[in-house]
Amino acid sequence: MQVTYGKAAWDEGNQSAVDEFILLGVSDQPWLELLLFLLILICYIVALLGNVTIIVVSRLDPHLHTPMYFFLSNLSFLDLCYTTSLSPLLLVTLLSTRKSISWAGCMVQLFIALALGTTECVLLAVMAYDRFAAVCHPLRYMTIMSRPLCLLMVTGSWLSGTVNSLAQTVMTMQLPLCGQNHIDHFFCEQPALFKLACVDTSFMETELFSVSVFALVVPVSLILVSYSYISTAVLRIRSAEGRRKAFSTCTSHLAVVFLFYGTGIYVYLQPQSRNQGKIISLFYTLVTPMLNPLIYTLRNKEVHRALQKVLGRNPTTKTWG
Repeated sequence: MQVTYGKAAWDEGNQSAVDEFILLGVSDQPWLELLLFLLILICYIVALLGNVTIIVVSRLDPHLHTPMYFFLSNLSFLDLCYTTSLSPLLLVTLLSTRKSISWAGCMVQLFIALALGTTECVLLAVMAYDRFAAVCHPLRYMTIMSRPLCLLMVTGSWLSGTVNSLAQTVMTMQLPLCGQNHIDHFFCEQPALFKLACVDTSFMETELFSVSVFALVVPVSLILVSYSYISTAVLRIRSAEGRRKAFSTCTSHLAVVFLFYGTGIYVYLQPQSRNQGKIISLFYTLVTPMLNPLIYTLRNKEVHRALQKVLGRNPTTKTWG
C-alpha cells in the first residue's frame, strides 16, 4: 500500500487527515491556567524590556562596542525572537476555550523554535570562546576577536540553527498522524508530536537524540573546557579587582549556560521524562530569555554606567569596528 505523508496523512479507513492540533497544556487543571497566564505574561514583559534595553544600550554607548557586547546583543535579539515566537500565542491559548493551532501554524512554530534554540546553543559556545580569548589572551584579545571573525561566528550560529531546523521540521512533517491531533504540550515540539504518530518513531527518536547530543552536549562540553582554562588564567591574575571582574563576567555567562542547556538536556536527552518536560520546556523558551538580561546586567557596572550615560546624552565615538 502506498503511503502519503504530511498534512494529508493516510486518508484511508480510520486514518484521516490532520488540519489542526489541540494543545492540551494543563487543560486538565483549569486553576493552573490562570496562574501560568500571569507568570508567562510577566516573563514576556520582563524579557521584552530587558533584551531591548541591552540591544539599545550596547548600540548607543561606544564603550560597549566590543566583541563581548556584540555577542550579547545578538543573544538578546535571539531571545527576543524566541520568546515572541511562542509567548503571545501561548497567552491566547491559555485563555481560550478551544486551544487549537493549524497544522501549518504548528509546523511554522516548530521551525522557528528549533532554529532559534539551535542558534542559541551555538552562540553560547561562541561567547565562551570570546571569554576565553579575553581572559587568557588579554593583550591580543582585540586582534583575535576581530570584527570579521565575530560576524563569521554569529552568521555561522544562525546558519547552523536554520539548517538543523529545516531538516528536523521536514522530517516531522512526514509523520503519519492518522487523525490524532491532541498534543500534550503548550506548543508544538518534536517529542510531543512524535507521540501522535501511528508508526514506529524509534528511528526518528534516535535521530533526534543524536542531533540533541550534537547541539547540546558538544557545545556545553566545549564551554566547560574553555572555562577550565579561564579559571586557571583568572587565578594567575595578581589584582584582586581584576580577578573579581573576570569572575563576575564569567559566572554570569555560566549561569546562563546551566539554565539553558540544563533544561534543554532534561527534555531532549531523557525520553522518559516527557510528561514533566512540557513544564521544563517553559524554562528554556520563556524563563531563560527573561533571566538572561537580568543575569548579565544586575552585576555589570559597565552596563549600569552605559545606561545612565545613554539616558543623559548620546555618545558619538566608537571604539571597535
